[in-house]
Amino acid sequence: MSRNPPNDPARPARTAIPAPATAIAPAAVAAPGTAAMRAAFGVPAAAFTLAAALLAIAPLAAAESSSGARAMLSGPERGTLLAGPTLSRIETGVFSTSKRIAPAMLAEALDKAGDALAEVAGKPRCTITTYSLRYSTIGGGGEPTDASTALILPSGSDPLCQGPRPVLLYAHGTATAKDHNMARLRGEAKLVAALFTAQGYIVVAPNYAGYEGSSLPYHPYLNAEQQAADMTDALRAARAAMQKLKIQPGPQLFLAGYSQGGHVALATQRAMQQGGEFNVTAAAGLSGPYAMARFGDTVFGGQPNAGITLYLPLIATSAQRAGAAIYSKPEELYESPFANGIETLLPNQLKPKELVKQGKLPKRALFARDSQPQASGAAAYFSSPHLVRTSYREAYLQDLAAHPCDDGSCTPAHNLRKWMLKNDLRNYTPQSPLLLCGGSKDPAVPFFNATATAEYFSRHGAPPTVVDLEEQGAPDDFGLPRRAFALIREEVARRAQEEAAKSGRSVQELMLEGYHARMAGAPCLLAARRYFDALLTKPEVLATH
Repeated sequence: MSRNPPNDPARPARTAIPAPATAIAPAAVAAPGTAAMRAAFGVPAAAFTLAAALLAIAPLAAAESSSGARAMLSGPERGTLLAGPTLSRIETGVFSTSKRIAPAMLAEALDKAGDALAEVAGKPRCTITTYSLRYSTIGGGGEPTDASTALILPSGSDPLCQGPRPVLLYAHGTATAKDHNMARLRGEAKLVAALFTAQGYIVVAPNYAGYEGSSLPYHPYLNAEQQAADMTDALRAARAAMQKLKIQPGPQLFLAGYSQGGHVALATQRAMQQGGEFNVTAAAGLSGPYAMARFGDTVFGGQPNAGITLYLPLIATSAQRAGAAIYSKPEELYESPFANGIETLLPNQLKPKELVKQGKLPKRALFARDSQPQASGAAAYFSSPHLVRTSYREAYLQDLAAHPCDDGSCTPAHNLRKWMLKNDLRNYTPQSPLLLCGGSKDPAVPFFNATATAEYFSRHGAPPTVVDLEEQGAPDDFGLPRRAFALIREEVARRAQEEAAKSGRSVQELMLEGYHARMAGAPCLLAARRYFDALLTKPEVLATH
């Protein structure tokens, strides 16, 4: 298979947009916007659980893609603002709401959340206001659809909050809840607002197609081409919304994302380079699965990762919807207790624990107890009932033996391996600065995703900055994020000890469960902000990009 980057998905001439789940009145549909300016393995639904303590406030409810498929699309341009911007009022108490979060209110909430989070976020300087908007985009097979995004704006008397502000296009981590909405400022969204908007960044945070009212009946999970197009379309619509609000964004455009969002951020950087519509000032991939080919081979090779029984169905459905044909029917991949209905299982309204309790997914068991090979320490992923049929795994392993693929330069015959290779991001050269952050003991997204990707980019003349949160005392500019990681780890350890005493589970197991979402998320976001802030002090970046 060719390793040349795919053609930029950036913008077919015009795409027809079906009526969303909630119909939009004709008067609410904006005219097509101009294109003058542009735009994890993810974390579980409980992502950023520690950060969820942050801010006791939340807004009120406010087959592979083909050029032939795209050629048939007609109607409003992709990235057209369909509805909004709609102000999200913020709940500040049991019976009170506000249109915005003032710095003093945010500082008080940060102090209540604990020393670690307060240190991560820093002193708030800007008032936060959140808007929701809906835009036109495409699905994983090139089909027209719609999606929504949060637009989070800074304001205030501090000079950092005034004038044209840099834009952060942010990609969130894996969510299993179909109504996931970054405009609600819960969990991950709260943390992003506190770390970036309160420090003067305009944040555009798409919910992705398939979430929060999108008419797409599935989510194109880790489909690099579609997700990059979705992000770009969200930015186009956000630019139109800012024009309506008389907000002038600055010329600097930053990309960042955590877990699934780390993969999305790099895919967007690649697409924007190829498209030429937008100039990326810098990007930050945080604990993302960039080395997808190696990732899949590692899982099927006997070392599954935490959360894999959620992630694999999301990947498989995404691949099927894009025409990758990784199976002829679900029973070819999944064991019979789970095959029925699995293609429409995620995302939904049930929490992962409920899916397991109802027998719709196994908690950890991916393969049969006697399936080989098995890596040391991976016994929990080999049990019964298990998700993946042994015959499917054996076919995968036969192809892996015939076509090894450590660095992405291979020609697999198995369709799932082809799909993973297609969405591996070791196939372009970043033309703007790139940060890769994570923790080397992460059980959900192995750190080799960062190191292998960094090695590839370095060989092609674009070495990224790599931050391993476990390297305390490293001689670089990321001491504060590492200190925050150590403090949060101490908090997680204390809670794990308390829970272990009650539940009988081991402290180590509980610590591993909290690593990806609770321990590494906030520090990596802080590392990204420090990285971007440093770039903003350079005159050539401040001028234009």
